[in-house]
Amino acid sequence: MGGSYNGAPVTGGGKVGQVLSLKDQDTPYPVQADMRSGPSRIAIEGTVTAPAKLKAVDLQLELAGRSMARLYNFTGITLPETPAFSTSGRLRGELDREYGRWTYENFKGKVGSSDIHGKLVYEGGKPRGKLSGNVASNKLVFEDLGPLVGADSNESKKARGVEAVQPGGKVLPVEEFRTERWKAIDADVRYAADKIVREKTLPISKLSAHLIMKDGVITLAPLDFGVAGGTLRSTIRLDGSGKAGNTIAATAKVQARHIQIKQLFPTIEQMQATVGQVNGDAQLSATGTSVAALLGSSNGEVKALVNQGTISKMLLEMMGLNVGNIIVTKLFGDKPVQLNCLAADFDVKKGVMQSQVFVVDTKEAIINVDGTVNLANEALDLTIHPETKALRLFTLRSPLYVRGPFSKPDVSVDKGVLALKAGGAAALATIAAPVAALIPLINTGPGEDSDCGRLVALAKAKPTAPPPGKTKTR
Repeated sequence: MGGSYNGAPVTGGGKVGQVLSLKDQDTPYPVQADMRSGPSRIAIEGTVTAPAKLKAVDLQLELAGRSMARLYNFTGITLPETPAFSTSGRLRGELDREYGRWTYENFKGKVGSSDIHGKLVYEGGKPRGKLSGNVASNKLVFEDLGPLVGADSNESKKARGVEAVQPGGKVLPVEEFRTERWKAIDADVRYAADKIVREKTLPISKLSAHLIMKDGVITLAPLDFGVAGGTLRSTIRLDGSGKAGNTIAATAKVQARHIQIKQLFPTIEQMQATVGQVNGDAQLSATGTSVAALLGSSNGEVKALVNQGTISKMLLEMMGLNVGNIIVTKLFGDKPVQLNCLAADFDVKKGVMQSQVFVVDTKEAIINVDGTVNLANEALDLTIHPETKALRLFTLRSPLYVRGPFSKPDVSVDKGVLALKAGGAAALATIAAPVAALIPLINTGPGEDSDCGRLVALAKAKPTAPPPGKTKTR
C-alpha cells in the first residue's frame, strides 16, 4: 500500500478488527499498522474507540528515523534535530474534548548512542497546540547534542537528512535554524541527564534544561551543566517570531563557577596537586540564522579567572591544545610552569572580541596578551608580551604573535623587537584599571586572599612619589 501524507510519500500496511464491531460505539476497535516514509517508521498496535468519531485511542507506538525533526510531516509537531533515534511507548488519545489531548508515556529508546525515556503530552488549542513533559537520559553521549545546533560533521548531517553545508576549515556551525516551525506549537519541556560521556576526557557530570517555546520564541532557563565539581549555568533566549525579519534575535548569559582544575583533568597526574579553580561570566546579544552568524554579530563581554594551576608542554599536548603547547614551549621550554592567576576580560562588538585585559601571572613572569578574536571571520590576531619577575631570561626575548584561522593559527616571533624587562611592576601598571573590573568574579570565586585577588590588589595600588625636596630611603 502506498500514498502520501502532508506531502510526504508513505508506504506500509496493517490490519483492523471485524467490521461488525464498528456498530458498537463503546467497544474498543483493534488496529495494527506499520508505515514508512523514507527512513522514518511509525508502527502502532492497540485499539480505537468509536472509529467513526475518533473518540479515543490506546496504542503501543514505535517511532524510528534519521532525526526527530523528520517527523514533522507526520505529526505537525516541531521536534529538534537529533541523530538517528528509536522509541517505544504507550500513546493515548483523548479526542472527545474540544481540541484533543495526546499522551506518549512510559516511552524508552535511543537517540544516537544515548538512552532516553519519559512522558510527553500534546494538547490542541488556539492559536496553536502545546507540547509539555519531562524527558531524561541515564547516559548522554555529548556528541549526540551536536545536531541541535548543527555542530555535527557533514557525514552526520547527510545521515539525518539535511544538506551538508559546513565549509572545510570553518569551526563554528553554519547550519541554519528552522525558525518557520517554531510558531507551529508552544512547548514547556524539561530534560535531565544523570551522566554525560565525552570522547575526550572532560568531566561534565550532569545536564539539566528547561525549554519553553511560545509564539516562536525559545527560552532555555536554565541550561545547566555540572562540570568538574562546579557549575556552568546559562540562560538563553532565541526570538524566531519574525519580529527581526528572517533572523533570530538572541541573548545569552553564562556563568561558570568553582570549576576545579584537578577535576577537569582527572587522568593527568600532574594536575592532582593543584587547588586551582575556574570562574567566568559572559553576556552576549546577537542576530543571525545560525550559531556562526549569531556569534559573528554578537555584542557584549566575556570575563574569566583561573586561580592557580600548572601549565606544561606535556599537559597541553594531552589536552589537545596544540597552539597553547607551542606558546608555552616558546616561552618556558619543556618545564612545568606554576600558574598563579590568569585574568581575561574581552569586550565584544560586532563579533570581534577585543582584549581589555588578558594577563597571565606565573611564578617567573607576568605575560600580557592583547589583540582580537574575530568570531565572524574565525581568526586570531593576538600579541603576547612576556615580562620577567627576576633577572633570569626566557628562551623568548621578543613578542609572540598568534594569527590566522581558528582551525590552524600560526605562532611566530618578531626577533627585531626586544620585549623582556626586569621586574613585573611595569606590566602590572598597564593593566590596573581593566583588572579591577574583574573584582566581582574574585568575590564570587576564589576570594580576596587568592592569587587572583592579590594580583588585582597589586594592580590597583597606585605608585606614589615623595614630596618635593625629599627622597625615599630604604
